[in-house]
Amino acid sequence: MADLGLLLIRLMVGFVFVYYGSQKLFGWFGGHGIQGTGGWFESIGIKPGKAIAAFSGIAELLSGILFVLGIYLPLGALLIVIVMIGSIVKVHGPKGFSVTAGGFEYNLFLIVVAVAMALIGPGHYSLGGW
Repeated sequence: MADLGLLLIRLMVGFVFVYYGSQKLFGWFGGHGIQGTGGWFESIGIKPGKAIAAFSGIAELLSGILFVLGIYLPLGALLIVIVMIGSIVKVHGPKGFSVTAGGFEYNLFLIVVAVAMALIGPGHYSLGGW
C-alpha cells in the first residue's frame, strides 16, 4: 500500500508542475507563455524576464515529468526547490505565511513534499523503482 501512496503523491506533484511549466512555456491552461510570463517577471523586477520565464518553465515541466515517471527524484526535487524559493523570495514571502493572503504556505508545502519524495524514493510503481 505504501507504494500506491507514493505513486499518488508523485502523480499529483508531477501533474501540478507539468501544468505550471506548460503555462509558462506554451501558454496552455490559461497561462501566458514565455512572452507574457517574462513581461510579468520584469514588471516585478525579475530580469531578464523571458530568460527566467523559460528557465522556470523548463524546470517545472522537467521536474513534473521526472515525478510522474518516478525517475531522478533528487534532480526533480532540486528543480522544484529552486523555483519555489524564487517564488517565495520574489512574490509570496513578503505576504506572510497564509496562502489566503498570497503568502508562501503552498510553496513551502511543495518544497517539503518534493524533498520528502526525493529522500523516500519513488516506490515500486515507477520507472525508477523497478
